[in-house]
Amino acid sequence: MTASPPSSRAPCQACHDHQDLFPFTMAFQPVVDLVNRRIDGYEALVRGPGGEGAPSVLAQVTEENLYAFDQACRTRAIRLASRLGLDRRLSINFLPNAVYNPRACIQATLQAARESDFPLENLTFEILETEHLTETKHLQDIIGEYHHHGFKVALDDFPTGQSGLMRLADLKPDIIKIDRALVQDCDRDQVRRTIIAGIIRIATDLGVKVVIEGVERLEEVRALHAVGGRFFQGFFFARPLFEQIARDGDIDWPVMA
Repeated sequence: MTASPPSSRAPCQACHDHQDLFPFTMAFQPVVDLVNRRIDGYEALVRGPGGEGAPSVLAQVTEENLYAFDQACRTRAIRLASRLGLDRRLSINFLPNAVYNPRACIQATLQAARESDFPLENLTFEILETEHLTETKHLQDIIGEYHHHGFKVALDDFPTGQSGLMRLADLKPDIIKIDRALVQDCDRDQVRRTIIAGIIRIATDLGVKVVIEGVERLEEVRALHAVGGRFFQGFFFARPLFEQIARDGDIDWPVMA
């Protein structure tokens, strides 16, 4: 089921940053373009006010405050990114079940972007499917509304869970992010490399960008680069920085064998 409109707030109040919500902020982890050896964008990741990990924040999210939390994640990520001078793509996670009406629920995002002078075309929203789940039609409506405003949409944790090939066919995202569960030790596992190579080929044929998440070792990077990997995110390149962003010169770019 999708979230109902918050009964305690009139629609116009959805544009506020929910300052009465429990405190949290953001860290930013870069997504790198290995071909051009530059940072392609950043993912905003929730953190506690003192840098505590995401679980400490997510443990405070309930059904009652889910909508407010989803809205606050968007606006805080955009405002902080703008203050930090982030001039690449910004990816923000969102919970589809928190979006009761795509057009109404996007208003806070649009206002935050306008007030922060953040280009709408630089925003990507990553679909997190953590519940049993969102109807396909509802997701299609959300994606349609986001595309209308110039946003990109990414499927996270591909192809695990429900974000498999049928999701790719039904939702037609701009980006898919290959999950760490498939990436781990791929340099030692031909089956994993073959599956990843197949995903990259299919996505390329469809005009879908592939980001490979969770890379932690040089051997993984080299193995993935050899099967067509270009965009990477993971500890090997950079850990999330608390209320800061890495720059191109901060990345220790590997030499490809």
